[in-house]
Amino acid sequence: MQIVNVVRRHPIVSFFVLAYAISWGGLLIEAVSFLPSGPFFAALIVIPIAWGRAGMREFGSRLIRWRVRWYWYAVALGLPLAVHATYVGLNVAGGSDVPSMTLNSLTTFLVLFAVRLVNPADGPLGEHPGWNGVALPGLQSSHSPLFAATVLGVLVAGWHLPTFFLEEGPLQPTTLVAGFVTTMAVTYWYTWLFNHTRGSILLVVAAHSVEGSIQYDLGWTIMSIWVVVAVGLVVFDREAWLGQAPDEATMPPTLAPGGAADPKTPAPVAR
Repeated sequence: MQIVNVVRRHPIVSFFVLAYAISWGGLLIEAVSFLPSGPFFAALIVIPIAWGRAGMREFGSRLIRWRVRWYWYAVALGLPLAVHATYVGLNVAGGSDVPSMTLNSLTTFLVLFAVRLVNPADGPLGEHPGWNGVALPGLQSSHSPLFAATVLGVLVAGWHLPTFFLEEGPLQPTTLVAGFVTTMAVTYWYTWLFNHTRGSILLVVAAHSVEGSIQYDLGWTIMSIWVVVAVGLVVFDREAWLGQAPDEATMPPTLAPGGAADPKTPAPVAR
């Protein structure tokens, strides 16, 4: 009961503790490998305790929220492809060969993309129901999107650290630094997309599925591209980053701990 009370009082902190513990727990006891779906499981634990049935309904709605303007689908799918095209172009322009990638054919890419959309044991669906279903909305309920994305970026990048040590061969400092910074930069992109698509986890999962379906070697080039993307999003849409997040991208303010409606809390003003 004490644990339940802690989760109700500190749902976001509890979520991060559980996400790390579930994903890293197997590594610590050398029983299983890193578990990418830790954030998803943490969300399924925290949401019903902290926000009850209403919280679960909102969570489910975000998972399948597809009614957004068509161009957001183009942005979600197109920007990761543009990043990869830029990566290839910079390598070729620098005199290198075309980088080795796992994209062997369009059919392979489409199959991998489709599988990643529905596989909770993989990164996109394993991560974002937690990062974008609990952590980001919770942080944005009391902080600006820029602050929330920065905190989330650091914690998501830290959560990924074991994956860099699981790579084959000796760990390279380049891989560690580039992986950490790239993950932070990509988190800003996912935050921006989430906030502009009415809090749609589905669109973020789709964007991650595209980004992860074409593998590449982590290094300074890909890190620099994603940093430029993140900085560009902040600079050119700074009002959205520094203002209040859309209501649909925060936790429902009319819910008290445990999911009961709080009559003292006014209904959110539509924006």
